[in-house]
Amino acid sequence: MSNPVLRLEHLCKSFGALRVTDGVDLDIMAGETHAIIGPNGAGKTTLIHQISGALAPDAGSITFEGRDVTHLAMPARSHLGLARTFQVTQVLPSFTALENVALAVQARSGSSFHFWQPSAREEVLNRPALEALKVVDLTYRAHTAAGVLSHGEKRRLEIAIAIAQAPKLLLLDEPTAGAGAEEAHRLVTTLKGLKHRYAIVLVEHDMQAVFALADQISVLVEGRIIASGDPRSVRANPAVRAAYLGEAA
Repeated sequence: MSNPVLRLEHLCKSFGALRVTDGVDLDIMAGETHAIIGPNGAGKTTLIHQISGALAPDAGSITFEGRDVTHLAMPARSHLGLARTFQVTQVLPSFTALENVALAVQARSGSSFHFWQPSAREEVLNRPALEALKVVDLTYRAHTAAGVLSHGEKRRLEIAIAIAQAPKLLLLDEPTAGAGAEEAHRLVTTLKGLKHRYAIVLVEHDMQAVFALADQISVLVEGRIIASGDPRSVRANPAVRAAYLGEAA
């Protein structure tokens, strides 16, 4: 069996007396979409923050492609191929969709950038940026300011920005949050197109999206993983139904 792309061992994080991540062990394999679900306050976003480097764990270790990255800063992890999106959309509203993605390409490549000559004008950045927009079906918005895009389009733009960084693992924090039914369906379609191209860690409340996308699911409750497995086994787990799925049924 191959080694995991990402391995978490005994990961712990507390805020004062509140233990938010409580001894989390988790393996993410290459090409796998692994969903992390759980009730509000379970510690899902805190876990994603630790994986990405936005928060340092109090104890435990994070190994990415065989390298201990527990104490690496977020930019260093991104450089190694770990990219993420956020619960709250983070794009540059006055820049076009193409310019937003080109900046991600520029950060990856180290190309020069001058504010009086936006990097999106540079062909070396344009080409991969347009390819990333095509992957998320957003080329028709390439020259539109990000600030006027719909909520779902901004979500897809964030995914394009992430994949423009040539990641080996994508951390997606509630990509369908705030999206209407039609936009959520389009986002799920976009994410289906990324399956097996990247390892993906997906935090998501929309159970329909989770069961449409996930190869494996881990259930986090009060900072602990109470079950992990394929969607069918997790759905049938009595402890999971009692703690989470039963409430959503």
